[in-house]
Amino acid sequence: MVTLAEFNSAAEEQLSPLLHSCCDAAAWVREMLAQRPYPDVNSALAAADTAARALTGPEVDAAAAAHPRLGEPVAGTDPHAEWARSEQSDVAGSAALAADNRAYEHRFGRVFLISASGRSTEEIRTALRRRLANDDATEAAVVADELREIAVRRLREVLGG
Repeated sequence: MVTLAEFNSAAEEQLSPLLHSCCDAAAWVREMLAQRPYPDVNSALAAADTAARALTGPEVDAAAAAHPRLGEPVAGTDPHAEWARSEQSDVAGSAALAADNRAYEHRFGRVFLISASGRSTEEIRTALRRRLANDDATEAAVVADELREIAVRRLREVLGG
């Protein structure tokens, strides 16, 4: 966690890795850095939401690819891996979810992305199976919304709350 004052005054090279751990999209990170200083946390969160909504399809896909598969062990010690382990703690080791993920990846060619924090394995599996029926454009929009939700939630936690 950092205070808003620290967030606003940190050198870009210091803050950039932390922002990439919230949303691994270079355009999102650039926008968050460019808009500093933020007058309050809510302004930073609103900027994060707006910047995530502006990401292109390829940018969303690239950022989503940085997320590990749900239900499988998360490797690494970087901040992104630590977020994932924390958010996925309730679904780690689920063979059924891992199998559902493979079906999703076969259908859409990407890792299934959902804001997993606070959701049970069954809730996630239900959402995944429901989303398998989406057409490509609908699913791309859902993935973009999920990525935005994750980015804003992570930034909220970074900023203390």
